Amino acid sequence: MKKITLLFLFISHIFFGQVPSPKSHFGFSIGDNYHLATFTQTEAYLLKVAKASPRVKLQSIGKTEEGRNQYMVMVSDPKNIKNLAKYKSISQRLARAEGLSESEAKALAKEGKAVVWIDGGLHATETVGIHQWIESIYQFTTRNDEETKRILENTIILFVHANPDGQELVSNWYMRKADTLKRSTEFLPRLYEKYIGHDNNRDFYMMNMSESANMARQQYIEWMPQILYNHHQTGPEGTVVAGPPYRDPFNYVYDPLLVTGIDALGAAMSSRLNAEDKPGYTMKSGSVYSTWWNGGLRTTAYYHNIIGLLTEIIGDPTPKTIPLVPNRLIPNSATPFPITPRKWFFKNSIDYSLSLNYAVLNYATRHREEVLMNIYKMGRKSIELGSKDYWTLSPNKVEKLTSLAGGNLKSKSDSLFAVVYANPSTRDARAYIISADQSTTRLAFVNILIKSGIRVEKATQAFEVNGKKYPQGSFVVKTNQAFRPHVIDMFEPQDHPNDFQYPGGPPVRPYDSAGWTPAFTMGIQFDRILTDLDAPLETIPYGQLQVASPTFETATYYAFPTSDNASFTLLNDLLKAGVEVTKTKDAFYVTHSLAASSILAKASVKITPLVNLPKQDSKKIGAKRIGLWDVYGGSMPSGWLRWILEQHHFDFKLVFAKEIDKGNLKSKYDALIFVTRAIPSLKAEAPSEYMSREPVEADIPTEYQETLGKITAAKSIPSLRAFLEEGGDIITIGSSSNLAYHLNLPVKNALVEIVNGKERDLPGEKFYIPGSVMQVAVDNEVEANWGMTSKADVYFSASPVFNLSAEAIAHGNLIPLAWYASDKTLRSGWAFGQTYLQDGIAAFQAKVGKGNLFVYGPEVTFRGQTHNTFKMVFNQLFEHK
Repeated sequence: MKKITLLFLFISHIFFGQVPSPKSHFGFSIGDNYHLATFTQTEAYLLKVAKASPRVKLQSIGKTEEGRNQYMVMVSDPKNIKNLAKYKSISQRLARAEGLSESEAKALAKEGKAVVWIDGGLHATETVGIHQWIESIYQFTTRNDEETKRILENTIILFVHANPDGQELVSNWYMRKADTLKRSTEFLPRLYEKYIGHDNNRDFYMMNMSESANMARQQYIEWMPQILYNHHQTGPEGTVVAGPPYRDPFNYVYDPLLVTGIDALGAAMSSRLNAEDKPGYTMKSGSVYSTWWNGGLRTTAYYHNIIGLLTEIIGDPTPKTIPLVPNRLIPNSATPFPITPRKWFFKNSIDYSLSLNYAVLNYATRHREEVLMNIYKMGRKSIELGSKDYWTLSPNKVEKLTSLAGGNLKSKSDSLFAVVYANPSTRDARAYIISADQSTTRLAFVNILIKSGIRVEKATQAFEVNGKKYPQGSFVVKTNQAFRPHVIDMFEPQDHPNDFQYPGGPPVRPYDSAGWTPAFTMGIQFDRILTDLDAPLETIPYGQLQVASPTFETATYYAFPTSDNASFTLLNDLLKAGVEVTKTKDAFYVTHSLAASSILAKASVKITPLVNLPKQDSKKIGAKRIGLWDVYGGSMPSGWLRWILEQHHFDFKLVFAKEIDKGNLKSKYDALIFVTRAIPSLKAEAPSEYMSREPVEADIPTEYQETLGKITAAKSIPSLRAFLEEGGDIITIGSSSNLAYHLNLPVKNALVEIVNGKERDLPGEKFYIPGSVMQVAVDNEVEANWGMTSKADVYFSASPVFNLSAEAIAHGNLIPLAWYASDKTLRSGWAFGQTYLQDGIAAFQAKVGKGNLFVYGPEVTFRGQTHNTFKMVFNQLFEHK
């Protein structure tokens, strides 16, 4: 046996060679001060490692937005590498739990390998992430100690590069200075993901970006890992690393096994560091991170029964110092082993990260069968819950109980519980039907479900449920599937608890959004079905995206709806081809021509053939010259809108403060768009994470110098006023509605109170809406709102709300476009004190000289998610003659 082993090692050495050390390839060891590896160097290293090691299978999982390969490095024992297809199949079968008995699952768990995802580099300026990733790949392909061999035998490690484009940009930027003491990742000239920068970790249920979609396919369709470890920076001051377990609240759709699984892994991670005498791990209340929100790389995993782990570690290639934070020096359950002030080096962070990786993998190894069985059990339970009457536990049900009890809960407990938790009308849905007779946005919505591994069915013929008829091609999403938590989360409102520091005190800010429900923000019409569904359905294969079937028939005239976002893509294509298009409230119209028909025949939107044009007046449509504000380093909201405009085939230019300040804007633009955080407040503002310092111009490459500068009241506002007065249109979103105040329009902040004769903003103890979905009434007779429905769900995030001058409205100088029509407009999330919104204006149009200012308080293009309100911007980007 010994001779066979030696022979195998000899043959392996001949065919695979020796894995090169990082130092031999990069010219420095990973963790050396003042050194970062570029993606170009890393890609070359991965190719060498894959060629040299029988423990490695290298795969490109797709292209990035800038066209680079995005790699997944599969590392395991050579015997496992030869059988990856087998172990992937086991992982899929256990995760989906379809038609699988417990005894069959146990047999698969005994045979299978724990699949563990470890990524790096998502947020590219957090440089520890990608460098621990490189070092970990090296360690696991070369080490032969007992622990490493045991891990390799029992697990398949998916090392996934989360952001190749960002690594290339950041590392080149840092290394560009010859003087190591001047090296810094500060003042990047553009976003480290082509469109959205840091928001690349906010895209994992929409999967708008290529990188997100590439990773989601591996997570939810291909490999379905049981554990996912997402590396980030930075830890809270006075600590080294923040990690699991996390603070409350967690989302109520999770299986309890998921929550305790996170806790167990967290205990393993902190214990490993403690055993290695590595202080500074904090958890629970020691950091801001929770498990409520869907949309992050590790948080969307929760809704798929995957134990998602996030760590936020300190560290930089330029040495730092751990500061003195007195209240961090008291041991407690959140930080049992505090760290004292000291010098901190990049290598320290790499070593900590390796220890944490080993802790996670060692746990997966020692609990391999349990980890595999638990994802099966969670999936099986989801299938069971989706097959019967069930009531998800949530705060609104508790509030209902408390209200009904009237202070006498004990004597009424049995009857009240049944009223709330056995009420047939409030039970969870067993299915959702998305009728085919609505806009193409339904396909975009269905595809985000399909891309995240949800089973979707499609009607092969028309059918009827509960007296309502649905056409062929309608989609049905049943909840009796393993990823039921994600299904519910995509359709149902999130019910965030009232979370305050103490009774009557200020609110505790959620880590990200409190409510998001994509079915609402995308404007999807769907029906909740509370019983089993019998209909002529076919199951769409996992991962098979849906496309619209062209509906073109040759005619004299053609119409397509103003209500469909895809109509604007078609409109832009027609105008670029020189085709004349006219518009009414409900439709665009085109006369037949060869140019028109060649474009219409490929359109995804419904094309209606006509013999005659309608008798009502229509307006000829023309394209405006569009400028989209951006800033040095890149604005994420601007990047999102840039992506949206490109997807819908708009031509536009980016416009920066320097160009605005020079004036003469009307000679170049017809419409300017300012996303949130572009226009400053009239009040002095405290610095925030979004208000970065500007670099010295001489230190910046020439091609970026014209992008420097900020919008100012002294220089920029007069130029914008002149642009409006000369006939230009300006669209503002979110906080950029400040422009209305700079222009002295008869508009006031609706969210204020008078205290001691002075006006002040409503405090958080009275009014607080952190990232939630609210509903507005819409005047869809106004041209600016053509194509909108009379009600719209909007994303509200500390959004401005207005009171308009009645006199200005009467004279037509101000036109309300949308408003909060009642005292209860919350649709999803958390809205404390929402009664203050009643009758407040959410959006309006103001006439300024020959031009128009369109003001939208809500985030109508938020993160590429709010399809239902894209038209509020699109409508203003065309001339109507």
